[in-house]
Amino acid sequence: MLSCIEEYISYLAIERGLSENTLEAYARDLSQFASFAARVNRGEDEPREEDAIGAGQSLVAAFIAHGMESGMSAASASRRLSALRGFYQFLVRERHIARDPTANLDTPRQAQRLPRALTGEEIDRLLVAPSGSDPRSMRDRAMLELLYASGLRVSELVSLSTRDVDLEVGYVRCIGKGDRERIVPVGQVAAWAIQRYLALGRRELASASDDGSLFITSRGVGMTRQAFWKIVRHRAAEAGISARITPHMLRHSFATHLLEHGADLRSVQEMLGHADIRTTQVYTHLTQTRLREVYDKHHPRA
Repeated sequence: MLSCIEEYISYLAIERGLSENTLEAYARDLSQFASFAARVNRGEDEPREEDAIGAGQSLVAAFIAHGMESGMSAASASRRLSALRGFYQFLVRERHIARDPTANLDTPRQAQRLPRALTGEEIDRLLVAPSGSDPRSMRDRAMLELLYASGLRVSELVSLSTRDVDLEVGYVRCIGKGDRERIVPVGQVAAWAIQRYLALGRRELASASDDGSLFITSRGVGMTRQAFWKIVRHRAAEAGISARITPHMLRHSFATHLLEHGADLRSVQEMLGHADIRTTQVYTHLTQTRLREVYDKHHPRA
């Protein structure tokens, strides 16, 4: 089974162009299933009809159930099942097996969790937290301003090169999921912060082996997702925001605030880089929830 997993991951990387993080997640889920299947079948003299490659519904369902019994969330279980579905559909197409054992399995139900967006007041405090004139403060301000101005994913933000921003026209070019390129507008405040960082901050951080990354660490190398998470937590603490803040919450805030101020759903979908508008529609539920809260709080007969 492991050789089939390697073949499938290579297919996803080469033909589907999935990101390294997505490939790692798929490989991890499928490897865990292979280990689970091996434990179930251990001790048998001959492989059962439902062996690791031709695993039947019962084995797949047992794997998903085992995860949920161990405390796995419905969302994680759904991701596991999605990985297995894609894997077995690939095996059927390549004629490694005759049927897909996941075809009739139901996806674990999960309660819809609305993404948390920061308030306008929290955004203002967070964005001005790195107010210093030292290189790191200028860099942090530019990253936070750009993330809120464009709604980029964190992986897209840290992958930007200096060639990907046009501050005169006011846009940023990024490569999103599925290797899809998109152009996102950038407002004047974010453009100013980036220009200030490029002119005064980045050159002090850059090393002799500068690879052209837009945002770099104190060691002169490209910023990582993990390093930026630490920056966000540090700057949120400086801003006096006690709630746990993540970089993705700035993306949620970008979409929510646009819709609250009258943006249409299709435009927000394009800027977020969502392939399916149903993914974007979760933000309409969020704005409706906020409207309800405002109504209940302020209407005299609510």
